[in-house]
Amino acid sequence: MSEQPKLATLDDSIISRLPSHSKALFAAKSRKKLTFADLAQLLGRSEVAVAAIFYGQATASPEDIRILAETLGFYEEMLEEDIGSSTFPDRGRAGPMPPVEPLIYRLYEIVQNYGYAYKAVINEKFGDGIMSAIAFSTTVDKEVDKDGVAWVNIKLRGKWLPFTRF
Repeated sequence: MSEQPKLATLDDSIISRLPSHSKALFAAKSRKKLTFADLAQLLGRSEVAVAAIFYGQATASPEDIRILAETLGFYEEMLEEDIGSSTFPDRGRAGPMPPVEPLIYRLYEIVQNYGYAYKAVINEKFGDGIMSAIAFSTTVDKEVDKDGVAWVNIKLRGKWLPFTRF
């Protein structure tokens, strides 16, 4: 018998910071017992991109809206109003700074501890500039080593944007 995957749910402490549709999307996802991986496969997008739609941090395409409406039991028109191209995502305000949720804090801590090291290595390889968080993609993978220890692999892929002289 296969074990039912645990589902990500909406953290009550940040609901007031999120768009109103987030709660309805998460509730429907839970009712249907779908993971972000399930939805990502249906949409042909990454799990992180789908989760970003749920948190109001990304816009859904018309095809995303059609599939989500059909899969989660919403009217397409309602989803278009909430997550479609006529709305603008609200990025970066879901939680407090510094973060208090332990996993998010660890990601923040990685940048605090290694940010300048990343910057130095990236500058040596690419020159003076920044990695885009707009022309960007990311994946999260699980790796289990020979001892059975689980490891998180996070890949960040951003377009290189050299600083220009002005």
